[in-house]
Amino acid sequence: MVALALVCTGASAFAAAIPQRTLANGMKVIVKEDHRSPVAVSMVWYRAGSMDEVSGTTGVAHMLEHMMFKGTQKVPAGEFSRTIARAGGRENAFTSRDYTAYYQQLHKSRLPLALELEADRMLNLSFAGDEFAKELKVVMEERRSRTDDDSHSQLHEQLMATVYLSHPYRSPVVGWMNDLQNMQLADARGWYDKWYAPNNATLVVAGDVDPEEVFQLAEKFFGSIPARVLPERKMQIEPHQFGIKRITVKAPAELPYLVMAYRVPVLQYVESDWEPYALFVLNGILDGNDASRLNRELVRSTRVANSANSSYDLINRGPALFFLDGVPAEGKTVADLEAALRDQIRVLVEQGVSNDELQRVKAQVTAAQVYARDSVYYQAMRIGMLQTIGLPYDSSDLQVRKLQEVTADQVREVARKYFIDDNLSVAVLDPQPLPGGKRPRPNPEGGGRDQR
Repeated sequence: MVALALVCTGASAFAAAIPQRTLANGMKVIVKEDHRSPVAVSMVWYRAGSMDEVSGTTGVAHMLEHMMFKGTQKVPAGEFSRTIARAGGRENAFTSRDYTAYYQQLHKSRLPLALELEADRMLNLSFAGDEFAKELKVVMEERRSRTDDDSHSQLHEQLMATVYLSHPYRSPVVGWMNDLQNMQLADARGWYDKWYAPNNATLVVAGDVDPEEVFQLAEKFFGSIPARVLPERKMQIEPHQFGIKRITVKAPAELPYLVMAYRVPVLQYVESDWEPYALFVLNGILDGNDASRLNRELVRSTRVANSANSSYDLINRGPALFFLDGVPAEGKTVADLEAALRDQIRVLVEQGVSNDELQRVKAQVTAAQVYARDSVYYQAMRIGMLQTIGLPYDSSDLQVRKLQEVTADQVREVARKYFIDDNLSVAVLDPQPLPGGKRPRPNPEGGGRDQR
């Protein structure tokens, strides 16, 4: 699917200036005004995700996210969520490979409450041993339900560990089970002490707010928290790949499944880069709607696949991958599906893309802009993500413009350059009998404390 992450905020929504200040302790504060309704979204982003973990403690970033709801000296365990709920708001958090973020959505008059609570747990988090032990069991169960009991998740986890030899993206955000089983309270406390500092955080407030008032509130609640010396971040460059990589994962499942991952560039320079934008458009041509090539040719025409998809996330702190995946149709094999996917790439390289396809993808980008402007949450989300990744937080307009400038020749060129075997890793799910003939447990979406 076309990654809405790139376009989740529209050009008009970002047309006005987005005020930003930096407190004396290094904390950045960004305010996006949207006065259509009397609500405010507050987000605190920490530039600390699973890619900052070290061997033996994978999952600690996510574990700390859970501990952030287990109380401070002033706010007992569980009271953070109850307080926000009593104020008529809602809150949650999410951990990714690149960052961890916490947010509240509530009436604008209760914004001070949200900021006070966030500032408190930035500085005064409790680390009760019994709470840590209970939450660690919750996290391990989360891993079992979302990965160990889900064959597709297992395959993706093994694929990432195959694609990357040294880059920390090879480890899952939730952590390896052995690391979780051996995780200590001191690991979580150490992570908190290392990364949860104002000079490693960004506060984003969006909604019916006055920027000057937000800056004053930020100074009031966060301004007295001392900055800390942050650990040196060493550049981590994945070694060159020499030839295709292949793995097979055996797991209980009803159907086989294929994933192909190509190493491709990530967006680094919003103004001067062009290849990531061309790859983004290419993704839309392959898999954007029913008229996209993979669905049209592989599912409805040749019927080699029950499903066929592509995906590309151009905004990361680390390297990027372009995925092709699918489930072969009855009577077809994963080899048939891989050959069909490869053939689609060959046709694209040899014949290019039509003007109609190019215009369709660009129209989708424009439509996504319009829809995204309805969400104050996604405006804040977009700003926080760009800032924390290291891209200009107000560059959404420019990114959309750069997308509109992509040409058919550029789409063809990135396909020719990067869709080669020396950039490719292939993972195949070999389905094994389901225990007792039962269907596998579904992978829950939402409903938990965190989202990734």
